[in-house]
Amino acid sequence: MKNQELAKILYEIADFLQMDKIAFKPFAYQRAASSIEALEESVEKIYQRGGLKALEEIPGVGKNIALKIEEYIKTGKIGSYQRLKTRMPIDLEALIAVEGVGPRKAKVLYEKLRIRNVTDLEKAAKAHKIAPLFGFGDKTEKNILEGISFLKKSKGRFLLGEILPEVKEILKQLSSLKEIEQISVAGSVRRMKETIGDVDILATVKTSQRTASASKIMDFFTSLPYVAKIWVKGSTKSSVRTKEGFDIDLRVVQKKSYGSALQYFTGSKEHNITTRRLAIEKGLKLNEYGVFKGKKMVAGWNEEGVYRVLGLPWIEPELREDQGEVEAGLKKQLPRLIGYKDIKGDLHCHSDWDGGENSIKEMAEAALSKGYDYIGIADHTKYLKIEHGLDEKQLAKRNKEIDKLNVSYASKNFKILKGCEANILSDGSIDIKDEALAELDYVIAGIHSSFHIGREEMTERIIKAIKNPHIDIISHLTGRLLKKRDEYLVDFDKILKAAKQYGTILEINSQPIRLDLNDSKIRKAKELGVKMVIDTDAHEKSQMKFIELGIAQARRGWAEKEDIINTQPVEKLLKLFR
Repeated sequence: MKNQELAKILYEIADFLQMDKIAFKPFAYQRAASSIEALEESVEKIYQRGGLKALEEIPGVGKNIALKIEEYIKTGKIGSYQRLKTRMPIDLEALIAVEGVGPRKAKVLYEKLRIRNVTDLEKAAKAHKIAPLFGFGDKTEKNILEGISFLKKSKGRFLLGEILPEVKEILKQLSSLKEIEQISVAGSVRRMKETIGDVDILATVKTSQRTASASKIMDFFTSLPYVAKIWVKGSTKSSVRTKEGFDIDLRVVQKKSYGSALQYFTGSKEHNITTRRLAIEKGLKLNEYGVFKGKKMVAGWNEEGVYRVLGLPWIEPELREDQGEVEAGLKKQLPRLIGYKDIKGDLHCHSDWDGGENSIKEMAEAALSKGYDYIGIADHTKYLKIEHGLDEKQLAKRNKEIDKLNVSYASKNFKILKGCEANILSDGSIDIKDEALAELDYVIAGIHSSFHIGREEMTERIIKAIKNPHIDIISHLTGRLLKKRDEYLVDFDKILKAAKQYGTILEINSQPIRLDLNDSKIRKAKELGVKMVIDTDAHEKSQMKFIELGIAQARRGWAEKEDIINTQPVEKLLKLFR
C-alpha cells in the first residue's frame, strides 16, 4: 500500500517542479515513482533489509530521492513536498487530470484566475475567462470543458492496474488466517474490468465454530494498515474504505452456498438476470444461496455446479457481461479464451536507448525470467524528442548492439527482435526513412501528436500508415487514456477492413491507463479475422508484468490463442512479419 502512496507523492513533486520550469529533476522523480509503483516488494521491507543503500538500488532512485523515501517511511511525510503544496495551494492532481491542463498551465490558472480545483476550472471555462489568457485560446478552453465532462463520467472509478496488486496482497494476507478455508475476489475485479468501483471478497471458514471464526476474520480484516475508515463491521460482513480511496466488502458465506454466492457477487448484474431467467425456464430458482428445485437445494456448492444445472459449461468470469455468452454456452460455442500463460514474448518494450530505465540486456533478462522465448525492443523514433526518439544512425547503432547480444543468447534459445515504435505524423507519413525500417525485424507505428482532428482525417491518417508496407503493427490505436482522455474520433470499421486487407496487426496495449483496444473492439477485430498482439509498452523491466492486464482485456473481447500473434514461436512470428 505504501508503494502506491509514495509513488503518488513523487509524481506530484515532479509536477510541481515542472510547474516551475525546473529542468531534469521532474523526469528523475517520475522515473523513481514509476519504479516504486511497479515494485513487488514494499519500500518499507527494502529499507528494513538494507537501509538507504537498498533504496538507492531501486531503478531511478538516487541518494536525494532515497533520503525522501526514508523520511516518508519514518514520518509518513516528506517535508519538501508539504512546502511545495503550501506555496501553491491547488489540487494539482485533479487539475492535471483534465485533458489540456498540464502543471505549467495549472500555475498560470492559479496566478491569473485563482483556480484551485476542477470546480473553479469549470466555472472559469464556462464564463469564457480562460480563452483570453496567453497560451490558451478558444480551442484549449473547449478541450478543457470536454475533459471535465469526460472526468465526471469516470468519477469514483479506479484503474484495474492500480487496484489489482493491492487486492492480491489483501487476499494473500487473509489467506494466511487458519480460520479461512476458501477465499476469492468477486465483482468487477474478478471480471477484470478496466476500471473498478469497489471490491468484493468472499470467504468460507474451516471450523464448525463459524461465528467465532468469522469474528476473528473480521477483526483481522478491519485492523489491516491499509484501512482508512470502517463503514460496517459485522459478524459475517465488513465494509471498509482504504487509504487509496476505494471500498472493500468482505463477506463470510456458508460453505454450501460458496459457489452460488461467488457466481452472484461476481456478476455482472446483466449476466445474473439472464442466468436467473434461464433457471426459471427450467423450473429452478437461482440466488446467492444456491439453486433450488422447490425447497430442495440442487446446486451451489461450487460455481461449476451452478452453471451445469442450468445446462451451461462454466463461463469464464471475463465473459460475464451478457454479451451473448449464455446463448453461446447453450449452443456449446463459447470461445477457448487465450490463457494467462500463452504469451511467448513481448514485442513493445523500450530500452535506455530512447530514455527507458533499463538496458536492452536487462530487458532481455527480465523477459527470460518470465519464461519468454523472445523480446522485441521497440524504441521510439526521432519525432518523439521528449522520449529521446532515435534517428536513422542511432537506430542502426542500436541494432548492432542487439546483434551482439543475440550471439550470447543463442545457446538459451532466446532471441531479441529489432523493432521500433515509429510515429504516424499528421499526414499519415512515418517519421523515419523506409531504408531504416527495412533493416528491422518488425515495425510498430503509433500516433503521439495532433489528437484533436476530424473523424475522416484521423481515419485516413491511420489507414495511410496501415498501407505502408514497412508497418507491421499499429500501437494503441484509439489513443484513449482511461479516466483522462476519450478515444480519437475514427471510423473503426473502416480501419479494421484496411488492417484485414493489408495484413496489419492491431495492438492490445497493456498499460493500465491505456488498455487499448477495448473489449468490444477486440471482439470486432476477432470476428473479422484481424490479428492482434498483446504488448506492455514497458519503459522499464518491472512494467512487463502488465501483460496480465492486456491478456485479461483480450479475454474480455473473446480472443483465442490463434487471434494473438505473440502466442506463436519466434520462427512463425518472423515469417508473418516477412
